[in-house]
Amino acid sequence: MRQLRVNERIRISQVRVIAADGAQLGIMVPADALRLAREQGLDLVEVAPQTSPPVCRIMDFNKFRYEEQRREREAKKKHHVAKLKEVKFKPHIEEHDYKVKLEMLRRFLMRGDQAKVTMVYRGRELAHTELGRRILDRLIEDLKPISKVERTPSLDGRFMTMVFGSDRDKIKQLERQRAKQKALAERAASGKGDGSTAKSGSAASAAPARSEGT
Repeated sequence: MRQLRVNERIRISQVRVIAADGAQLGIMVPADALRLAREQGLDLVEVAPQTSPPVCRIMDFNKFRYEEQRREREAKKKHHVAKLKEVKFKPHIEEHDYKVKLEMLRRFLMRGDQAKVTMVYRGRELAHTELGRRILDRLIEDLKPISKVERTPSLDGRFMTMVFGSDRDKIKQLERQRAKQKALAERAASGKGDGSTAKSGSAASAAPARSEGT
């Protein structure tokens, strides 16, 4: 896409012109198209040079470029670059600490990061590496709904490590289920509210009927 200028030596003999509002202005020589754009205080921009004749549009080229660059910046902000996050565990970790670190891992994986889990053995704990392995097996089970194991547990010195990766298909499915459950809960709550209102309304209408009978 390029902007055509008045002092530019244009080799094409004819162009198909589109107005700023999208209306088709037909085929004309480039000089007439440029003059029409100048009269509106706008630019003539070649948008489809490969067609015959080339297609040009009357627009504010600077504004167009600004909006295009803004969209590119926003797209870069939304694009998440996966990072490797590490969380360390101990073989004798308490239940509360386990749940806190499990939640950290879930948060990393839900946003698309990789999660490295490191089991740290100290002293005599190396004689019972199966204790740490049980915790890693538990993590595999707890994180199964949103992750996949990218590197199975391996022992290196006093560290046993493994790596989880986000499973985007599982995460999307989980998000759809949560959205569905939320919608059902809201619908149920709304239905209860309507029922209670109708019940109170019927009771109010019944009371005057009894009084008229007496």
